[in-house]
Parts: sequence; structure tokens; C-alpha cells
Amino acid sequence: MENRPLEYDYTVAKLFMYNTIFVGIVGMLVGVILAWQMAFPGVNTFLGVNLAEYTNFGRLRPLHTDSVIYGFVLSGVWSSWYYIGQRVLKVSMAESKFLMFVGKAHFWIYMAASIVIVISLLFGITSSKEYSEFEWPLDAGIVIIWVLWGISIFGLIGIRREKSLYISIWYFIATFLAVAMLHIFNNAEVPTWLIAPGVGSWYHSVSMYAGTNDALVQWWFGHNAVAFVLTTPIIAMIYYFLPKESGQAVYSYKLSLLAFWGLMFVYLWAGGHHLLFSTVPDWMQTMGSVFSVVLILPSWGSAINMLLTMKGEWQQVAASPLIKFMIMASTFYMFSTLEGPIQAIKSVNALAHFTDWIVGHVHDGALGWVGFMVIAAMFHMAPRIFKREIYSKSLMGTQFWIQTLGVILYFTSMWIAGITQGMMWRAHDEFGNLAYSFIDTVAVLHPYFTIRAVGGTLYLVGMFMFAYNMYKTMTSSRVVEESELQNATPMGA
Repeated sequence: MENRPLEYDYTVAKLFMYNTIFVGIVGMLVGVILAWQMAFPGVNTFLGVNLAEYTNFGRLRPLHTDSVIYGFVLSGVWSSWYYIGQRVLKVSMAESKFLMFVGKAHFWIYMAASIVIVISLLFGITSSKEYSEFEWPLDAGIVIIWVLWGISIFGLIGIRREKSLYISIWYFIATFLAVAMLHIFNNAEVPTWLIAPGVGSWYHSVSMYAGTNDALVQWWFGHNAVAFVLTTPIIAMIYYFLPKESGQAVYSYKLSLLAFWGLMFVYLWAGGHHLLFSTVPDWMQTMGSVFSVVLILPSWGSAINMLLTMKGEWQQVAASPLIKFMIMASTFYMFSTLEGPIQAIKSVNALAHFTDWIVGHVHDGALGWVGFMVIAAMFHMAPRIFKREIYSKSLMGTQFWIQTLGVILYFTSMWIAGITQGMMWRAHDEFGNLAYSFIDTVAVLHPYFTIRAVGGTLYLVGMFMFAYNMYKTMTSSRVVEESELQNATPMGA
């Protein structure tokens, strides 16, 4: 697919790459602070008692989740899009002044919104919706950002030279369309001043939904934010980067399409499993559980397709730390998409929900699958964007093992903590009274919270190693031509 010499313009891809590295460190640093706060609450005053209001768990937690998901991950996705889109569609951004303008506007408006989001969250300005904490002016800004990305996607597709759309493009399109729909419906809100002039701040709003309906829409959005921000674009990335880096064509293009449509039809209806044993109608809870279990099939379809892509070439996994990242990412994807459906089974959920097992599940997916894949994407693109070889592959390998250990410590400690919590909360004596108080569970879990904090710290150390390796690659590594790099074809010859 890439025999024709064409000069691609990576200006926008570079901008998002820089932000991926920076926000990855900031977001995970905040997460590590939170982890140590959970183990040792006195850490809350690390910036002094007077600033404790701005460093407590309630202020920092949404800053952590939103910066990692919408900062680190989305910047990595967009950097990858502005790289992959040009190469598989055989068109350069430089060929269209309009698309170049759109791409730069996409980045700078996104950066402006990000700064306002950080400030607003630190000051406690929030709608209190999980993964969707922003007030209406920021929600409107997000629409503009998303539309600009859509123009970039369909603009490049419209002027492409490559007739066929590689599977990665399908996943990027799905991400754009699904998140647009989810954002608009979940953030249907009315500014308070329209319905009660003089009440509240100008930026405050109220949801158009109430009670159970609001919870339903929120978790339809919340779980599908996982589906279409933390899954589909990451699959788009691995379908491109693993074949390119390994020199192996995708094992089965038909399987990639089957998994794609399975994911599209099934994932949207799994969000109800967040509301088991609530006031949501029982049939809807059951539907959420059933679709969650069925979700194993398309999820594993993609992951197995990636693993089988390395069939007969497993020696590359031992030799290449970059391929290690991607294969471990696929493995964690399989693991996380089996664990989640298990937790969605009602009898298991009765024990697991509201416990730290859920936290462990989120992070083995976010750190092991998404984090590793974003890191791998940056490492693959850097030599081709900056025309310099990776500064240190041995440092990359060390980073891989440190971060893998960090993820393992994180999720295993949270498994044990979560199941312990669930069992203690349910335990009762011969008279039917609860056997343990809440503080009893807190005391028992302290060692596991400490292990979790150690695991998160190890992952953060790996992020600093990643940033250093990328910086040295950009500035002082040996200059190379792309012809010297692996140049495989994802779809085969």
C-alpha cells in the first residue's frame, strides 16, 4: 500500500504527540497522588494545609480520570489518526490548506478547552456526572472540537487516492460517530439562568433527565465512553501499528470486519450492567448483563486476530520491546474483556459492585491495554515523524517490564481488596447482624491500598522513562531515512 513516494505532513500529529506525553505524565501523577492518599490520607496536605481543599480526593479524582481519558488517550488517538489517516488513504494533509487549517484548529481549540477544564475541575465546578463532569459551555466547546475532527476524517477520505478503506479507518469513523451521539444525548442540559434567572452561576446547568432516566442515560454514555474512546480507536491503532512494526499482514481481514460489526451492535447495550440491583427495570438490567457476556466474542475476535498476526514470528516479541508492548496490550485487552463480563453477571456483581475489584478491572484495561498501545503508537511513529531512530531500545525494554510489574501489582491488589470488601460487607453473625463495621474493612484493606500505590508509582516511573526516551529521540538520536525502517503492509501484498 505504501510503494508510492509521498511526503506526508505530520505537523498536527506532532502537536498531539507532544500533548500525549505531557498529559500522560500529569494525569498519572495525579492518579498516583490519589493512590497514596487512599493509603495514607495525610498525603492530602502535601502542598500545605491551605491548599488541601484543591488536592483532596474529590477535586483530584475527576482531574485524574478526565486528563488520562480525554487528555492522554484522546491526544494519542488523534496523533495516530493524523499519521495513519494520511498513510492508508495515500494523501498528505499538505495537499489541502483547508484540512491543514482544520487540523491545527482542532488542536488549539482542544488545548484551550483543556486548560479551562483543568481550572474548573480544580475549583470544583462540575456537573457531577461520571466521565462527563463539564458544564454546558465546555460541552458546547467539545462539540466544536469533535466536529473539527470529523471534518478531518471525512475530508481526508474524500480526497484519498487509496480506493479501499483499511479496517483502522472503519474504527476511527465508528469512534467519531458513536461519541458524537453519546455526548449530545448525555449532555442534553439547560443553563440554570434560562429557567431560573438570577439563580446560580451563568455556567451552571441542569440535566434534561431526572432520577432513574438520568442514571440510565449517564451509564449508557459512561460505559460507551469506554467502548468508543478506550476501545475502538485503540483497536484502529493496533490494526495498523502491529502489522507495520512486525512486517506481518493482519491474520484475517474477514475476522476484523466480523469483530467490528459485532462490537458495534453489542457494546452499545452493555451499559445497564452498571445499574444492577437499582431502580432500573429488571429487564433492562438483564439485557445489560446478557450483552456484556456476548461482548466477549467480538472483543476476543479482535484480540485473537492480533495475536495470530504474529503466528510464526513470535521471536520478534522476544527481540522487539515495541512489539512486546503491543502483544501485552492485546493480552490485557483479552483479560479485561473477560473480567468485565464476569463482573456483569448478577450473582458476581452482587459481590463485586462498589468494591475495589471494579477499580482493578478499570485499570488493567486502562493501563495494560490502552496505555501500552498508546505508548507503542508513539514509539512507532517517532522515528518516521522526526526522521530519527529510537534513542534507546534497552530503555524501552526496561520501561516495559517496570510498567508491566506496576499493572500486575495494581490489579492483583485490587482483586484481593475488592473480593475481601465484598465478603466482609455481606458477612453476618448468627443473629443476622453485620459481622463487620465499615471501618473494619478499611483497616483490613490498608496493605492492598499501599501495594496499589506502589504499582501506580512504578507505572508513573515508566512514563517518565517514556518521555525521556521520546525527547532524546526527537532531539539527539541518529538521523535515519524511512527506507531504513520496517515498512510492512497491514493488508498484505
